Amino acid sequence: MVEVQLDCRDPQRHLVGVRLSVAPRQERLRLRLPAWTPGSYLIRDYVRHLEGLQAHQGGLALPLERLTPASWELVCNPTEGPIELSYGVMATELSVRTCHMDAQHAFLALAAVVLELEGERWSPHRLQLTLPSGWQAFVPLPADDQGGWCARSFDQLIDTPIEAGPHQPIAFAVGDIPHRWVTWGGCAGGADWLLARFPSLISDVQQVCLRCCQLMGVERPASDGYLFVLHLLDEGYGGLEHDDSTVLVYGRQRFEQPQGYRRFLQLVAHEYLHQWNVRRLRPQELSPIDYHQPAVVPTLWFAEGITSYVDQLLPLAAGLSSAADLLLDLGEDLSRYKLTPGRHVQSLRTSSQEAWVKLYKADAYSADSQVSYYLKGAVVALCLDLHLRRDGASLPLVLQQLWRSHGRCGRGYSEADLIQAFAHHSPALATQLPAWLEGVDDPDLDGYLFDVGLRLEPEMGSTPWAGLSLQRKEGSLVAQRVWRDGPAERAGVMVGDEVLALEGQRLRQPAELAEVLQADAPQTLLICRRSQVLPLRLQAQPPAVERYRLVEQASISAEQREAQRRWLALDHGRGASPTAEALATA
Repeated sequence: MVEVQLDCRDPQRHLVGVRLSVAPRQERLRLRLPAWTPGSYLIRDYVRHLEGLQAHQGGLALPLERLTPASWELVCNPTEGPIELSYGVMATELSVRTCHMDAQHAFLALAAVVLELEGERWSPHRLQLTLPSGWQAFVPLPADDQGGWCARSFDQLIDTPIEAGPHQPIAFAVGDIPHRWVTWGGCAGGADWLLARFPSLISDVQQVCLRCCQLMGVERPASDGYLFVLHLLDEGYGGLEHDDSTVLVYGRQRFEQPQGYRRFLQLVAHEYLHQWNVRRLRPQELSPIDYHQPAVVPTLWFAEGITSYVDQLLPLAAGLSSAADLLLDLGEDLSRYKLTPGRHVQSLRTSSQEAWVKLYKADAYSADSQVSYYLKGAVVALCLDLHLRRDGASLPLVLQQLWRSHGRCGRGYSEADLIQAFAHHSPALATQLPAWLEGVDDPDLDGYLFDVGLRLEPEMGSTPWAGLSLQRKEGSLVAQRVWRDGPAERAGVMVGDEVLALEGQRLRQPAELAEVLQADAPQTLLICRRSQVLPLRLQAQPPAVERYRLVEQASISAEQREAQRRWLALDHGRGASPTAEALATA
């Protein structure tokens, strides 16, 4: 067993003290710190936060040879007792995938904290924490009888986020499985503020969780005990999934918006559903996970896109939002997709494969050259669901089938497995789904939406289109985005250019550009780039589509109305959802 001790007693220093102890099996031992954490596909180089690494055995220091920036090797004597490793980790970065510690709380993403010891990945790891007085730790691991926790392997340990502080948890159950909810809210308060504003929060979360179980055709969660951690900040949005927990970030300012609480429940649904889709029902490229280098995963569109699609439907199916809300939220996503030029450049499969180098490293030009596998994955999920319903099946049926064939037994799936699962219910998808994954043309959204009595209604802009957006930055007006093949790009504008004037009229605010634009003749645009003032000839175009709204058709048939009802209710098709007992014997 590897002993892991974390010392958080001096949070003002933001330095977590780490001690590892292990009995060596060989004369040489290699140590490596993970470079990324599953669910966030970007090399994070956590080693940049590590300092003061030392190794001792029998009271004597052991020399460490650095092999790579994040790996070391030492020579030891297996008969001289355990090796003691000690080091510090700076915890100053507040996100769901990094570490943060101050006088109010500590949050530790253990991929950034615990070294992987060669030969010990599948060994039990015992965790102990030393905390300031009055703090308690919230750890989604089985507790032992010595005040610590036990992980069956390094993988389970790394999959364990730790929240600690003077927080008060809230307990509830989903399908007889114990759940805990912990909120940290910083100086402005956490759980008290949240529950005073939304007193039904826990029961609403419970209903969303139950609806996730029903979607997967089971009576209880996949986890034997689940932990929700919410970081309630002034601003922020996001989450990271784990086998037995999730960490959420949500801003108070978002809660103040009319759709804020609904979007929060969608975030809860998204991360909770991940305990099935992506954590246990996992791509084969992540079985097992390599924590030290990227893995090309062509099926991230399924892991994230399917989840992003159903997370809007789950609160509705749980009775916590309305059909009008769904049309608004789904319409915004479809509008964002239709207005992303990069969807005609990057395929959905390629978007999944390039997650490590594109999605998490987006810049001002990214929208013209790429499309998010979250966004297009959700659009394809919508088309898959409505296509399957034409044949009397549904997306929930496919999810349940894949859970039985791959998820429950931990068998990683390939893209071919996914295509086969969809084609089993609708043979046409054997060719249609690969075309959606490989191509850059839009699916037949209009046709599928027609099935449920809906249509996308374009809304035109009121002024000529320059293919240019501006922002105020350090007292100047600068180009924030320049659309590919748009008027501004053809004129020679680059992102970052300072925009001075159009047709001799000084521009000081972004809205002033539209007031001067004309589409009937070229205009002189004055910019400054690298201290050089340049005149450019800008030929604006007539007003373009500004956004799309998802609305019901003017005339909707009874058949379309019934199809819409079944779709919005996440009806499984072909009869009721099977029970967990029936699935257990399937």
